[in-house]
Amino acid sequence: MGRGGQHGRGHAHGSGLHPPQGADRSSEAANLGAGKVSGKGSGTSSPPSGRGSKEQHVHQHSGKVSDTSSGHIPSPTGGHSQAAGERGLPHGESPAALHRSHAPTHVSCFVVTCSDSRALVDDVSGRAAREALESAGHVVTGHQVVPDEPAAIRAVLQQAMEAGARAVVLTGGTGITRRDQTVEAVRPLLDKEIPGFGELFRMLSFQEIGSAAWLSRALAGTFRDALVFVLPGSPNAVRLALDRLVLPELGHAVRELSR
Repeated sequence: MGRGGQHGRGHAHGSGLHPPQGADRSSEAANLGAGKVSGKGSGTSSPPSGRGSKEQHVHQHSGKVSDTSSGHIPSPTGGHSQAAGERGLPHGESPAALHRSHAPTHVSCFVVTCSDSRALVDDVSGRAAREALESAGHVVTGHQVVPDEPAAIRAVLQQAMEAGARAVVLTGGTGITRRDQTVEAVRPLLDKEIPGFGELFRMLSFQEIGSAAWLSRALAGTFRDALVFVLPGSPNAVRLALDRLVLPELGHAVRELSR
């Protein structure tokens, strides 16, 4: 508004015309009022009624200044939360990431195929599991094929524990036929079942094979000092479970089991 008034007065003087008496005073008064709002002459804008200076004064004396460069996070109560470094975590690192950084990278594993018709020579699913584990840097201390009988499955689990396995991968026997007994043999032995494994596996399987995924009873749990994974007998299902679920968390899960 002040600039508009100046532009109008300059134009009037340049043309040899003089504004009527009183108009000049009104324009000057308007310019003075506009100068208080726009900070005329300094080139900066000041908040009305000195509000900005009061808020700045309060912030300076209360210490309520958001300073992310110091690693502190302002808390809802106006104070500072504990810095990430003071909590013992590297800045921005989650607890899960920290646990993974201390997890073992080489885990002793045991592979078991539960089948009435397979042998080691044609054990495609067991071989797929072994190759995936070894490719990830883990050590396979044993690989066996046993009949889909509860007694045989329990015996080989005991053998895996004696071999020092921290993870046992069983394939086959997770369907709903009368001969699918791996789940019935393993579940009573588990100290803790891990429901999320089966849930996620069926979700991933559904994305690949559709509604038939709910027919799988794949599961995981803990047995003594080891993790046990019961997978379908399909080589594709074995690779899916290992690549997407088991291998990314195997070292982390073994570390958690040891705590």
